[in-house]
Amino acid sequence: MHVFLTGASGYIGSSVLRALVTHGHRVTAIVRSDEKAQVVRDAGGHALVEDVTDTEVVERLAHEADGVVHTASAAEVDPDFVRTVLGALEGTPKPFVHTGGIFTFGNSTDISEQSPVSPPALTAWRGPNEALVRASSARTTIVAPGIVHGRGAGIPQMFVGDGEHEVRLVGDGSQRWTTVHVDDLAELYVLALERGEQDGYVLAATGDNPTVREIAEAGAHGSPVVAESVDASRERLGADFADALLMHQECSGAHARSAYGWSPTRPTLLQDLAATH
Repeated sequence: MHVFLTGASGYIGSSVLRALVTHGHRVTAIVRSDEKAQVVRDAGGHALVEDVTDTEVVERLAHEADGVVHTASAAEVDPDFVRTVLGALEGTPKPFVHTGGIFTFGNSTDISEQSPVSPPALTAWRGPNEALVRASSARTTIVAPGIVHGRGAGIPQMFVGDGEHEVRLVGDGSQRWTTVHVDDLAELYVLALERGEQDGYVLAATGDNPTVREIAEAGAHGSPVVAESVDASRERLGADFADALLMHQECSGAHARSAYGWSPTRPTLLQDLAATH
């Protein structure tokens, strides 16, 4: 399959690129610089130095490809990009895999694809764009990842200590985060693309839901782990980011396993952080 991919030089997108190539797909990716283009080529993809906000380029690439995967989701990108891709793909069998996020579902101890949406201010911008995707007659799927980790990156790296300086929790650390390794996540993108059916959301979560304190203790490597007040976290991280990280979220990812045949195999977040140096 010839796949048009966005975000191929980013954290999630670069892993998706590797997975697509491994599964035998031909990838064309938009990037913003010659340096990033070389990274894509080194990974086995074809790179174009263009702007993902250029709707003429996006429309042409969507027409030329057999499917589209959008990992460069952002408030300033999505409105025009989503409309352009949906316009190009509607009435065709070509799949469109869009990127969402677990924050969309707010506080919950049992998040599923049928859960009500209740996003924090940080990601409220996703709502109108995802509504367009879900209302389209095109073959769309929104992959909504949990907290992504792996390959030495992702939000949990904020808890990696040096054995000396303190590692600060977000709040008291009692809230749980639902998690997914970036390479397991990439495999789910490939499965969603190959499945090629309209399926609303599919939640990318391995069922591993540690507390923030457990996460920090796994990554501290001897550094003292220190709780702080909600107000202190909001001041340190910014109110919107802190409020998102203070949410309690648990998810099993059962639909991804049963409907897509997804089988996560990478280390859990706690294992990943314990091995991080």
